[in-house]
Amino acid sequence: MSKKLTNKSLDKSNRYARRKHRVNTVVKKFTSHPRLLVNRSNAHVQAQIIDASWKVLAFASSLKAKSGTKSEKAFAVGEDIAKIASKNGVTKVVFDRNWHLYHWRIKRLAEWARSWWLDF
Repeated sequence: MSKKLTNKSLDKSNRYARRKHRVNTVVKKFTSHPRLLVNRSNAHVQAQIIDASWKVLAFASSLKAKSGTKSEKAFAVGEDIAKIASKNGVTKVVFDRNWHLYHWRIKRLAEWARSWWLDF
């Protein structure tokens, strides 16, 4: 294996680690609010709201949506998670995007959840 390839893969994992650390510092500042944890795969997106004791208050996933683009599925998950959260009395959360960039599906989910009066 070439040295250039090894350095490139190390740089990528370092970027992930730095990004995750940066997100976690913001999340840990607001431990009084539940966190909106977002996970993304190649085809789907999931979101869950977790309180400080790691109890799941709300969960939404795009697994049940069979049609539509990935962005449309993210819109649906953002709407579902906001509706379920409002039923459970959660209005203010901290957005935990893990190590994912705030682009495309993550951004769409966040914007749609905000439009349904979920504050973060």
